[in-house]
Amino acid sequence: MSLTQLLIFLGIALGFRLALSLRPAAEGGRGWFLLTVSALAVFWLQPAMPIRNLDFWLPLATLGLAVWGWIFTTPREARGGRENYTALGVLAGVVLAVALTRFVSLEGVITPSRPPQLGLVAAGLVILAGVSALWMRFSSPQSRWLSAGMAALLLLFLAIKVPVLAEGVSAGLRTLVGQSAARAAASDLRWLGFSYIAFRLIHTLRDRQTGRLPLVNLREYVVYALFFPALTAGPIDRLERFIKDLRKPLETLSVDLMAAGPRLAMGLLKKFVLADSLAMAALGPQNAAQLQSTGWAWAALYAYSLQIFLDFSGYTDLAIGLGRLFGIQLPENFNAPYLKPNLTQFWNNWHMTLTQWFRAYFFNPLTRSLRSAKPPLAIPWVILITQLSTMVLIGLWHGVTWNFVLWGVWHGLGIFVQNRYSDWAKPLAARLEDHPRLKALAQGGGVILTFHFVSLGWVWFALPTAADALRVFRVLLGL
Repeated sequence: MSLTQLLIFLGIALGFRLALSLRPAAEGGRGWFLLTVSALAVFWLQPAMPIRNLDFWLPLATLGLAVWGWIFTTPREARGGRENYTALGVLAGVVLAVALTRFVSLEGVITPSRPPQLGLVAAGLVILAGVSALWMRFSSPQSRWLSAGMAALLLLFLAIKVPVLAEGVSAGLRTLVGQSAARAAASDLRWLGFSYIAFRLIHTLRDRQTGRLPLVNLREYVVYALFFPALTAGPIDRLERFIKDLRKPLETLSVDLMAAGPRLAMGLLKKFVLADSLAMAALGPQNAAQLQSTGWAWAALYAYSLQIFLDFSGYTDLAIGLGRLFGIQLPENFNAPYLKPNLTQFWNNWHMTLTQWFRAYFFNPLTRSLRSAKPPLAIPWVILITQLSTMVLIGLWHGVTWNFVLWGVWHGLGIFVQNRYSDWAKPLAARLEDHPRLKALAQGGGVILTFHFVSLGWVWFALPTAADALRVFRVLLGL
């Protein structure tokens, strides 16, 4: 989200709240307003694509996935009703309105490029409506359908994240629209917010499978899945928490402004002032190629560590502030992670909604499975397998490359070693309780050690290849 886009969203939010303050009876339309704006934002925030009209078709596919997620998680008897059909009509209207902008300009108005011809858009809507109607008629929220939905989302994730698969998909799409397949590249498929949307949809599919998902209408489900402040980079909210805010009355404008104002100001400072300034000196492919001295290498690494935190936590502040203006209290995502004394606490306070998602849907089920195995595995082996596999998956979620795998292994092994050390050092930690100064010294040493371990791990994260990362490690170590 650019600064211009953010300011426009902020203007929309303030205009909406001012209109409600003049006409409080219109508050019942908040859900419909959020549905419309979030659907438009999916098109508007989508970056430009080298494949013709893909910056229109991918947002349309996003809307389709959200509708299908609701169909799969909703009992048949709850799928009808005037409100649900009205929501479908609003979404179709947004799509047609965006398509009609092709007659306003030769360039894109909402989408980065000019939308496709109306006949193609109509055909796309008919196909989506036909598939949706079949699933509404024949599918049910049973385990096999829900599992199939989760598998389809994972396969789609792999198709756009695995470089060789993404390149093949790009070549096929280029051929379909009459462009040169020889110019296909994995970077052609930049699907806005897909990773976060997929996590929200998988959460609802899995919770329906286990009987924990509340019943919601289509409007509420789509607003949850596509809520525009959190669309591109989280936080990853839960449906049951989100709809409580969506259904309750708004606070007064002054109360929400007092809560949102400081978060928005802090987010602007972090993301667009501090993080953007640090980016010029931070470790990256271009800067890494020029590093020759150990001192400058450490300076670039420290700059990257601060830049990635300020950029990401700044976006979270902006998302939380914007959400609050619409009455939605998005969950926190960062809690001073670089000031934590060990790696476990770091990951409990860095991108918290992501780690909580993996803990709920992967780590905990895998741990229970391994502990109930016959014969049971030793506890250290359970810890090693679960921590290592969880962190590797988190790495792969960022991108299916060897560097992200190595970054996951780095943190998985680090958490395992820290866990084993903490277990061994429990008697020593107990004795430190009677010596506050020694305890504070040990805590400070833990913070410094953890920060440097995490910072060194960013080398794998920031660079495209293992060879680049190993070269930077050599410079950092003065070799």
